[in-house]
Amino acid sequence: MRRAPSIAGLGIVLLASVLQSGGAQAREASPTEIKLNDIDTRLGRVEAVVNNQSLLDMARRIDELETQLRQLRGAQEETQNGADSLGKQQRDLYADLDRRLTTLESSVRAARSAAPGSAPLALAAGSDPAVTMASSPSEVPVLGPADDQSAYNRAFETLKSGSYFAAIAQWLDFLKTYPSSKLQENAQYWLGESYYVTRDFDNASLVFKGLVDFYPDSAKAPDALLKLGYCQFEKKRLPEARATLQQLQSRYPGSDAARLAGERLAKMGAAGGAATR
Repeated sequence: MRRAPSIAGLGIVLLASVLQSGGAQAREASPTEIKLNDIDTRLGRVEAVVNNQSLLDMARRIDELETQLRQLRGAQEETQNGADSLGKQQRDLYADLDRRLTTLESSVRAARSAAPGSAPLALAAGSDPAVTMASSPSEVPVLGPADDQSAYNRAFETLKSGSYFAAIAQWLDFLKTYPSSKLQENAQYWLGESYYVTRDFDNASLVFKGLVDFYPDSAKAPDALLKLGYCQFEKKRLPEARATLQQLQSRYPGSDAARLAGERLAKMGAAGGAATR
């Protein structure tokens, strides 16, 4: 005969069943929980990629900025070097003009101490017969105190009167006395013209070239470049003259100076062709 189970035994059996059911539920997650866990994992991966990409973009941007900074520094150094070089050339030019003015003043003093009645200076052989020298060294007027416009007008009137030697002295004095004047480039041009009409082509070339170098945008620059080519032509430096006149046509097309340069180049070409036949 079988014995009926006791109450304690039934309790143990029920507890074991509950524990077994709970363990099964703990081991098996629901589909929703599985999807949420998967999404959370994928989101973590995306965030890691985004963070890494941001760092890469930032590093690349920093490299670009550093490159631009190096380029700007290089450009600044080039600009500074160019300014220093131009300043040195201009100082050298004014130093040379000052030296020539000193020599000229010495010549004037020597001429004034000479006996009166000496003949005026003559132009070199082969000069334009329409060009005359109306003054001798003893006729050079002494410049008094004046503003730059008055000094400029005085020198220009002297040049127009045909007193070229006196005009040279006055233009040199103007350039030395008023280095910051807005009339500097014009004064430099007319100094070159004064040298040119006296056939001092070396000094004229120096002055015209200086004007073109220091004032390339000046209204006088095309004419100065033209006269520089003429000076080189007169000195029989034909390749240099041709290059200068061609440069004038290239830099200042449509100007009257460019037209005159073309006419001179045509004559030089015709002369060269005649010489080879």
